[in-house]
Formats: sequence, C-alpha cells, structure tokens
Amino acid sequence: MKNTKRLLTLVIAALMVPAFGMSACSSGSGEADTKERVYVPVSSHAVDGRQGIACEEGMYYVSGSTTLSVYDADWKLVRTQTEPFTAFDAEVNHIGDIDVYKGEIYAGVEYFMDGEASNIQMAVYDADTLELKRTYMFDPASGQTEVSGIAVDPDNASMWMCSWAEGESGSYLYRYDLESGEYLGRYRMDKPPQLIQGVAYKDGFLYITSDDGDADDDAPDHVYKCRADVSLDEFEVSLEKTLDDVTRQGEIEGISFDRANDQMLISYNRGARIVKGMPKGFYDGYDEEIHEVFVYHKIGEKAPILCR
Repeated sequence: MKNTKRLLTLVIAALMVPAFGMSACSSGSGEADTKERVYVPVSSHAVDGRQGIACEEGMYYVSGSTTLSVYDADWKLVRTQTEPFTAFDAEVNHIGDIDVYKGEIYAGVEYFMDGEASNIQMAVYDADTLELKRTYMFDPASGQTEVSGIAVDPDNASMWMCSWAEGESGSYLYRYDLESGEYLGRYRMDKPPQLIQGVAYKDGFLYITSDDGDADDDAPDHVYKCRADVSLDEFEVSLEKTLDDVTRQGEIEGISFDRANDQMLISYNRGARIVKGMPKGFYDGYDEEIHEVFVYHKIGEKAPILCR
C-alpha cells in the first residue's frame, strides 16, 4: 500500500482516455458498455476477523467466523466478543459479513460446514457490549440455502441477505423487514456474481463482493453493484471494482462504507487455501491466514471498454 510509484501507475492507467484508432465497444442499443469505477487505495489495516466489516460514527466493526470485534478511528482494537453464540436456540457456528445501524450490529448467522449451511438467521448485537439482543429466522420458502452477508437498507426499511452458494440460492438477494424480520421477497440478479461473500447498502445501491478470482492463478476478485429498486423483480448488476491492488490475491469477504470519510472498506484474506468455503492449509510462505481491511476512495470512472 506504500508503493507510491505503483499506485500512480494504476491511477494514470485507469483514467486514460481511449487510445487513438480504437473505438468504444457498444451494445445492441448503441450505448457504451458499463464503466468500471476508479478507486484509489488509501490504506490497509490488519484485523483479527476474516469475515466482515462495518462502520458507524468513527468506529469499525469486524466479524470473524466466531468472533466480533470493535476498532476505534485509528484501527486500534477496543474489545472482542469470543463467544457470540451462547444465547442462540438453534446451533450456529458461523458469522458472515456484517452491518451496523443505530448502535446495533446486524449479522447473518448459520451453521456452516464444508460448503453446507443450516439454521440460517439474522442476529442483532449491541454495538457497545457485543451481546446478542435478538434474532430472526429466515424463511425456508425463499430458497436461500446459505447466508454470507447482511446489509441494512434504511431507505426501504429492509435487511438484505446474500448467499455464497452457487446455483439458484446465489442468484438472488433476499429482503426482510428491518423491524419485524418478516420475509418480504427475493430479487433475481440478471448476471449473478459467483461465490458472493458480502453485501452493503449505500445511496440506493447494493454493493456485492464476489470471490470469483482464483488465487492459485493470481486472478483478482471483484465488487459489483445493483440498484435496490424493490419495485423490480430483477436487478441489473454492473462491475464496480476489480481487486487487483491488494497485497496478494486471496479471498475477498465483507464490504462496508465509511460515509463520513467517503471511503469504501473491503475485508480481504490471504495466505490460506480455501476449500468449500473453509481454510485448508496454507500457500508457500505462509503459516497463518492474514486478515486485512483495504480502504479506498472513489475518484472517477474508467473509459469505456475498448474493441480490439
């Protein structure tokens, strides 16, 4: 993150206009392809959780698979909850990406083992004490078979859940009432991202992290977005960012926004080999998995994709 020369090269390349003699590709409607946004990396921070990130009023909240932690504005650890499941009725062992809203942490919780999930629910913790306050069970009729993240959408008075599972479950975003936890329906994505890890809401849009890159091939993961228009049955998905500027390719996880500083936060892991959603050994040069939060500032848009 401190390699200034590399950073400047990335920014300049991203902002270049189409080269002479090359024309922008277009769809059948004659409109240019969707533009990817340009984000400048601001900083990165080692954290103690591998799953999710959330931010509210200058505090950062991090979820591990079995932990919740709070960091202050300088990314110093304030407190950690190491036993977040003791008050649950149904057996659970996994927290996904989280969100925070009005002093409460929202978490997608489940029992997860080797790619299979059960007992899916929405859990709400006190952001100060990290103690469980209430839970809402998911609706099995939704067709959702896994929960990898949750996002609070105050504009639609909703909680949104996403699914890491491939196939039908991962093709939708699932909406629940923010107050009652009542299931309100699912919304198909026209181009579903693969292996969805996290979701966040900001200014009318849902942002989705996708573990669609292969770390073995040094291929990056991506962030996508879609408009949270609940009057529609299907959401149009567009590419927001390619994660080609992380320390080393690994596994993308949660996403959030620091609205006060106009920054995007991405939770990212490296070092461990992931098999069926679970760490199984390490890559050469690592004897532990490293968890980081990357902080980005959006500065513009890339030029349209070029025909070659």
